[in-house]
Amino acid sequence: MSMKALRDLEVFRQTADSGSLTDAARRLDITPAAASMAIKRLEEELGVRLFVRSTRSLRLTDEGQIYLTHCRQALQALDDGREAALAGSAAFSGVVHLSAPSDIGRNLMLHWLDDFLDQHPRLQLRLLLSDRPVDLYRQPVDLTLRYGPLPDSSLIALPVAPDNRRVLCASPAYIERHGRPDSPKALARHNCLCFMLDGYVHDRWTFHRDGGEMQVSVKGDRIADDGEAVRRWAVDGRGIAFKSEIDVATDLRAGRLVRLCTDWLGEMASLHLVCSDRRRVTPVVQSLREFLARRCAQRLAEAQVAPQQ
Repeated sequence: MSMKALRDLEVFRQTADSGSLTDAARRLDITPAAASMAIKRLEEELGVRLFVRSTRSLRLTDEGQIYLTHCRQALQALDDGREAALAGSAAFSGVVHLSAPSDIGRNLMLHWLDDFLDQHPRLQLRLLLSDRPVDLYRQPVDLTLRYGPLPDSSLIALPVAPDNRRVLCASPAYIERHGRPDSPKALARHNCLCFMLDGYVHDRWTFHRDGGEMQVSVKGDRIADDGEAVRRWAVDGRGIAFKSEIDVATDLRAGRLVRLCTDWLGEMASLHLVCSDRRRVTPVVQSLREFLARRCAQRLAEAQVAPQQ
């Protein structure tokens, strides 16, 4: 298979995941026209339409949905083969000191990093799980996973999940007892689960729609300085949470949590792998970033097909 054919498959997958040729083109650093031509080539080669297009929407056809399943499997197999080849040839070694937020660290990174270390058996990992930002200049940490904008512009941020957002969610049990808010303003009548960092309670939640922004002040009977605690409270039906989509993707897919106010977008929660100096962006770090970016993209795509309740 040629590199152009592989790129066409990647354009198709990204377009299907984002529902937008423009977004897919931006993620792949190509023009929208090039993305459109890639889809056209695939459709001509297959002899079927993959998308139904209108002036305002883009959705998969039935044939496109079937092809997407096989496309994902093929691209994943190629990614796995590439990682295995790198593991055999590069023979990365040494110790990686990594800090990660508690929620994504416990629920995703532990398993993902196991897979990465299995591919690179000469590497060692020192993992620090904490929602408190680490000082990369003073603490013995090489890398940290961070959400949102960086407080220090001199730090080097490598994108892992640049399109990640916060999502408003609650358990089916909570919705059954208290109802479903029909807009962010209705959160004033609900028990909201808040996250606290360094004594500051994040109780102003930001939403976007049609180019506009809405900020709402929320309150509830539970506040925690641990993101995992907030997620567990939400799953247990204790209130409404405003969580990073990656953190709750598995819960959304399983139906343990349900999206709320879906006609509004939550604020961005871009995830980056951060280091203190460009010289620290070694082949090991680049490989880890690419590995985590693929896993995050897959997890976010899975969350988009969560059951509706």
